[in-house]
Amino acid sequence: ADVLRDALSRTTASVVWDPHLRGRPPVPGARLVTPSAQEARVFVRQLDDDEGQSGDGAGLRTAARDARALVRAWQVQAVAVTLGERGALLSHGETPLLVPTPAAASGDPCGAGDRFAATAAGLLADGAFTEAAVQAAVHAATRYVAEGGARAMVTAEDQRTRRPEQPLPDGDTTADALRTAARVRTAGRTVVAAGGCFDLLHAGHVALLQAARRAGDCLIVCVNSDDSVRRRKGDGRPLVPVADRVRVLRALECVDAVAVFDEDTPERLLAELRPHIWAKGGDYARTPLPEQPLVESWGGQVLLLPYLDGRSTTGLARRAASSPVRSGGRR
Repeated sequence: ADVLRDALSRTTASVVWDPHLRGRPPVPGARLVTPSAQEARVFVRQLDDDEGQSGDGAGLRTAARDARALVRAWQVQAVAVTLGERGALLSHGETPLLVPTPAAASGDPCGAGDRFAATAAGLLADGAFTEAAVQAAVHAATRYVAEGGARAMVTAEDQRTRRPEQPLPDGDTTADALRTAARVRTAGRTVVAAGGCFDLLHAGHVALLQAARRAGDCLIVCVNSDDSVRRRKGDGRPLVPVADRVRVLRALECVDAVAVFDEDTPERLLAELRPHIWAKGGDYARTPLPEQPLVESWGGQVLLLPYLDGRSTTGLARRAASSPVRSGGRR
């Protein structure tokens, strides 16, 4: 152990250290240290600079103070205190960043800390910023718990988490969504799917997707391809190409995977995903949905969710096009 510690202290690679109460402190200069709130409280109490303060190990103020103290005492670049269902609090020694979980997840949390640390380490090794790595790690740990934790059978390929800024090609994105749906179903959890063009993502879209995610244990978004949008909306659409639309959707915390379909309606894709819930905006309440019989054929449920009035891509595009041009040729 001492030989490994000595080697790590001299390496130029990014070191992620998951500390243990019976273990030694992290090597100075470590990129990220990932104690739980309870562990951080114990570590700080062992330091001379605890300042005699006490508090709930799960409280945000306590976690922020503990993280700041540990960054300084351990001489590391950052500490991410994991807070269970509340997410994680990242500190570089100054004002901390709270990274909340994308949704509530009930299940066995055993191993979630390991998933958090491993995900963060992989992304940092790929060149991600610490904040982005912690955000993805919170998402991965939440998904891990929701899918059954250590009891769920997950392949090594399925365990990897990609950075939102590096989206997959359409085919790989869809394949990833299919694997996610199968894995969640196998774990006995609820798969939710929602669909649309999502051209110029706006507050109405986000509210709908957040509500859909809360209806189950994972959310897969089905997106019309560029050709599909063009057939439905006209030659001037989409305003945003599908690769960018996928990239933005995958960056949302409430979205677990994105699949692209080329048809006018998503029945073929839904038949492969077989979601338990197909979520649509409340503006479809009086409109027959061609996919409803298909979803109900495997026992699925079509669910209508509230939609924010006054939000639409068409309206945004019209206002942008009619806005006056300012000096310098900028809008």
